[in-house]
Amino acid sequence: MSNSERMIRTIAAAVLGARQSRRNFLQRALGAGMTLAAAEALLAPGAQAAGRQGGFARLGLAHGSSTDSLDPAGYPDSFTQTAFWGGLSNNLTEVVADGSVRPELAESYEASTDASTYIFRLRRGVTFHNGKELTAEDVIASIRHHMGEQSNSAAKSILVSILDIKADGPHAVVFTLSAPDADFPYILSDMHLPIMPSQDGVADWVSGARTGPFVLESFEPGVSAKLRRNPDYFKDGLPYFDEVEVLAIPDVVARMNALNAGEVDFIARPDIRTLDLLTRNPNVEVVELTGYGHYTLPMNVTVAPFDNVHVRKALKYAIDREEIVRKVFFGHASPGNDNPIAPSVKFAIDPAPIHSYDPDKAREHLRLAGLDSLTVDLSVANAAFEGAIDAALLIRESAARCGITVNVVREPDDAYWGNVWMAKPWCASYWSGRATIDWMFSTAYAGGAAWNETFWDHPRFNELLAAARGELDETKRAAMYAEMQQLLHDDGGAIVVVFNNYLMAHSKRLGHGVVAANWENDGMKIAERWWMA
Repeated sequence: MSNSERMIRTIAAAVLGARQSRRNFLQRALGAGMTLAAAEALLAPGAQAAGRQGGFARLGLAHGSSTDSLDPAGYPDSFTQTAFWGGLSNNLTEVVADGSVRPELAESYEASTDASTYIFRLRRGVTFHNGKELTAEDVIASIRHHMGEQSNSAAKSILVSILDIKADGPHAVVFTLSAPDADFPYILSDMHLPIMPSQDGVADWVSGARTGPFVLESFEPGVSAKLRRNPDYFKDGLPYFDEVEVLAIPDVVARMNALNAGEVDFIARPDIRTLDLLTRNPNVEVVELTGYGHYTLPMNVTVAPFDNVHVRKALKYAIDREEIVRKVFFGHASPGNDNPIAPSVKFAIDPAPIHSYDPDKAREHLRLAGLDSLTVDLSVANAAFEGAIDAALLIRESAARCGITVNVVREPDDAYWGNVWMAKPWCASYWSGRATIDWMFSTAYAGGAAWNETFWDHPRFNELLAAARGELDETKRAAMYAEMQQLLHDDGGAIVVVFNNYLMAHSKRLGHGVVAANWENDGMKIAERWWMA
């Protein structure tokens, strides 16, 4: 089956599951050269045989920590996000394989003419794993779980525009925003915003009861999460697996060995250095996608010497990103330019000047900082991203030629996200990226955002962020986002080393449709979307 045929069949399956409109599907199918009769045939009852029910899948992921929790406010990485968000949960909306946003627990949504008020109408008959029926009160409690002065949620910053949430009967929710926001439906698809059952007006995250394709059977932080099929799932025909076990295997060699030995059916982030050998295995399929993901080296701009913009610029010019792409990622990435917005995202720009390796410019910025030389620590572990240690060692060598001594501090993988990230002044990090600029900037670069890993707080940037969110004139909005990307490139504390390709490998015992690239692991929804071949 060709990629286009697979895409059409996947969209047709989404129509039957009420996740795409019939009109949208027919337009795409006809655009791909199908006849109307053939397209209609795919929508006939029983026409979708892409997957089959049954089976037990074991997924080996690159993350997992003893500090992991069921609280979606703090899902730090792909283990909790794949197991508890993609496996257990649903949101009001979801991003599908083509990057567009669609209703999920919402049956429909509509905005006021100025996009400052949204009403979401809920699907009827959806139940939580504990048997409770989904109502507007559950939605309100779930969103408010991330709001308020006491919240430390990673989603708090993307919800700041919400002035009020209220129920309009048991099956409709009205959001009133402080300013227009054309991207608001995207925001509600965020992995930290699953809908949870309400108890006395408070979201119950402790039980793990959600509305999603699987029910939580057991969870051992840093080790595994076992899930069993939800027989009452509202998406017809989904999920396919009877059971799924998500395993935390941070060590890449251990992941590769587990796949080759048949101990797992799928691994995220296979070893790039031995990828060629894996592709020769007749029982294994390697999937590679270009998405929004990028690997960063965030500097805490409130801590010396990173509080000096010229030190930050010196380090940006002291890194040979081309060498890292070639020697660490073997071409499965592209060099970054200290702008975290992927080129495929609407309104993205490539700021100038390009931060390519330049020892003379690095030394010039050291002099402007009043320094003849510089010594800094860089805390890394491959838990941040596979190849982080090797990249850091190359940075140590390239920086030395610029008069900068980089002490590479190798941190343990376990609890890296709790003990190192946002705790050490300079470290390694990764981002899956976001489908819109506002979403990415509000999550990671807005002043006061819970996951603002550089602690950068730029008044002009923050002002533009709020203004752009409410600007419906796309020409003006594009200009605002261009200025923000330039500010971040010039002044921010994020060194965007590379935009990484998503790599995953699986036994041919597993089947799948078009794999989404908005996040890794098929948009973190591999448990719902894949099947036993």
